[in-house]
Amino acid sequence: MSVPLLSALIFFPIIGSLSLLFVRRENSHTIRLMALIVSLIELLLSLPLWFLFDKSTYRMQFTEFHPWISAFNINYHLGIDGISILFILLSTLITTLSILVSWNSIQEKVKEFFISLLFLEGAMIGVFCALDFFLFYIFWEAMLIPMFLIIGIWGGPKRLYATVKFFLYTLIGSLLMLIGIITLYRAGGNTFNILELAGQSYPLKLQMILFWAFFAAFAVKVPMWPVHTWLPDAHTEAPAAGSVILAGILIKMGAYGFLRFSMPILPEATKAMMIPMVILSLIGIIYGAIICVAQTDLKRLIAYSSVSHMGFVTLGLYSLNTQSMEGGILQMINHGVVTGAMFLAIGMIYERTHTRAIADYGGLATTMPVFASFFLLFTLASVGLPGTNGFIGEFLILLGGFLNRPWAAFFAATGLILGAWYMLWLYQRIFFNPVNDKVVGLPEMTGREIATLVPMVVLIFWIGLYPNSMLSFMHVSVAHLLDQVHGTTTVADAVETVRQLAM
Repeated sequence: MSVPLLSALIFFPIIGSLSLLFVRRENSHTIRLMALIVSLIELLLSLPLWFLFDKSTYRMQFTEFHPWISAFNINYHLGIDGISILFILLSTLITTLSILVSWNSIQEKVKEFFISLLFLEGAMIGVFCALDFFLFYIFWEAMLIPMFLIIGIWGGPKRLYATVKFFLYTLIGSLLMLIGIITLYRAGGNTFNILELAGQSYPLKLQMILFWAFFAAFAVKVPMWPVHTWLPDAHTEAPAAGSVILAGILIKMGAYGFLRFSMPILPEATKAMMIPMVILSLIGIIYGAIICVAQTDLKRLIAYSSVSHMGFVTLGLYSLNTQSMEGGILQMINHGVVTGAMFLAIGMIYERTHTRAIADYGGLATTMPVFASFFLLFTLASVGLPGTNGFIGEFLILLGGFLNRPWAAFFAATGLILGAWYMLWLYQRIFFNPVNDKVVGLPEMTGREIATLVPMVVLIFWIGLYPNSMLSFMHVSVAHLLDQVHGTTTVADAVETVRQLAM
């Protein structure tokens, strides 16, 4: 009998979160320690996926199947491929680091906070494992609840505004996706099985309708321009751990949705919408970068940089060739690492100064040289310095984009230049300007803080110097996905068919 490893990964943190209910509220140190132990065990539980995964096949692995609601053909169906495995591993790491960075910063409702964090971890992993659309939707919605609480209870002064905005954007998108799922269920022969649905063909008109229904949910989550406006507010008001999980995992859900559902199930619509998606991605890249230059709040600047970076991701995915798609997936991991590290670092400095205004900093390289070194590395990785992980992802995306449409690669490259400008300018203002009175005498990083950031440093150089260790997982799965998308028709055929339908 095989070990239900995926179920264990989903439900262990959820059970761990429920176990915290039995700890007395005043034992906050015990609560923190238990949450950390649960997250560490979860991290160890996820490691066998890395070593046991068979890279030679695109088929789902570690599968579990149990009938659930037979009347509606709903099943508890789990499995992972070379795309989803990387996000599960990233989720377990990011959650552990989020607990570490919250160790001292969360002083109120400590028990509720760590319960929310662990429950969120289980739901996130469920999204990446679900092979039944109904099950996927449950995990997708389940993520909303703890994230809503984390921003709404432990966030900044405008947390209620940010929470409501985040909730409304994602709820409206989710409802449209639910309509799409039900429509697909009927069209696909009354099944929620994602693999079966991807194996059927649907009329192009229906594909286009479903594409926009799913787009409403996935584009909001990415977030793509112009439905990105919830992200800066959510990031700005969220506690450090909330921002880290938002940047590290949650905003990857949308791009993952495009990969897992829109592309294999709706291949003709995907090809027909290729150019509009590329254009929206380019607008996101350049718009996000330009807005960054005008920001005065540290977290808000990094949040807008996420809009720009995730534009690269969708550009890579919708260029629809091997180089760009692998680059896009790798860039999702890279963004989770680098931007997650940025928010961890900002959380550490905010804990000391209680201000995020860029103008309140200056001369930090003098008072906190170790912190300055870490932040410099994250800055260089963010701008894509060769040798760091950011370079590999962006290079593959530009290469793939150039092969299909050189003009797209040209405009995307301007985003890189703008990115280098605002990030290096940010570094100069914070670390090299005259020492600001508000940073005089700040204590240097603690051992716990250094231990929190070191795994990110290792990943930055690991992926940057040995990218094939990550890319090798996705080669076969990406090739299979592109086969599903391209089939026997070309992009031009699909666009022409859509044009005729619209006439």
